[in-house]
Amino acid sequence: MIRNTAKDLRTRTVLAVGLLLAAFSIFAADVPYLTGRVVDNAEILKPPTRDQITTLLKAHEDKTSNQIAVLTLSTLDGESVEGYATRAFAAWKLGQKGKDNGVLVVVVPNDHKMRIEVGYGLEGTLPDVAAARIIRNVMTPAFKAGDYDKGVGEGVAAIVAQLEGRGDAASTSASLADTGATSSGKKSSFEFEGPDIPWYMRILLGCFIFGIIGLFTVVGVATPGVGWFLYAFLIPFWAMFPIIVIGPKATVGVLAVYLIGYPIAKLILSRNPAYQKAALEMKTKGSTTFGGMVISSGGSSSGSSSGGGFSGGGGSSGGGGASGSW
Repeated sequence: MIRNTAKDLRTRTVLAVGLLLAAFSIFAADVPYLTGRVVDNAEILKPPTRDQITTLLKAHEDKTSNQIAVLTLSTLDGESVEGYATRAFAAWKLGQKGKDNGVLVVVVPNDHKMRIEVGYGLEGTLPDVAAARIIRNVMTPAFKAGDYDKGVGEGVAAIVAQLEGRGDAASTSASLADTGATSSGKKSSFEFEGPDIPWYMRILLGCFIFGIIGLFTVVGVATPGVGWFLYAFLIPFWAMFPIIVIGPKATVGVLAVYLIGYPIAKLILSRNPAYQKAALEMKTKGSTTFGGMVISSGGSSSGSSSGGGFSGGGGSSGGGGASGSW
């Protein structure tokens, strides 16, 4: 009788633990598909910032073989940032197998949480105290000011500086922000005048130019993931090519319509069930179908990711790193 009671107790305990684990797996935040070095599911980063971070991380990996990735998501649904970062690191297998030289930066804006998860092989180069200092001195002040581009960008640059042994990580981090500002302040007195071409040539050129960039614009508006990348990518095309057909003054108006109309159209379309379904597929599978074409988020992200062709090398993490909140 006592044996049966003990056996029943063990059975009930195992069942209870199983149910708890099942419940946790249902309500825990999903780890998204690894589509690039920057997976911005929370959509808190501007496309130029994602591109700059991706370029920096690729150059660092080419130089050292270290793999660094950034993941943002809106909320953890009650899970600890440490537990989630460990799950995401294990799922993505950041770092080279045998070297375990990976780093994962997790930012959760709605929960005001962040984490720098460090692989086994980099715990000596990027110890917990250094990760905590980057969070405290570089990322937290920017996040408190609502500047996610600066916080994530300079935080990643500080991590790279620490790993490459380039002195004070916090001061070096400003280099990322500088890369996007070096050319913005330059002004040119060069005045472009459109060529004097016959009216029928203007019509033919107009059909060609507006047909091509118009098609990519429609794809960008209607497709999640690559949409914001295409928005930034097409700006120079809308700013220059129409000049050939309609002249510089009219081109300014067309560019203004594009800059304002694209985000508005995308915001309206994002409420459409088909768009939301495609967005879910991009986050979970890394691709979706639009008009018979397969669209992948590997090229850049948004909502999304940046850095196509990137995948983990089989590394692992032992829980090293640091967490923070703001």
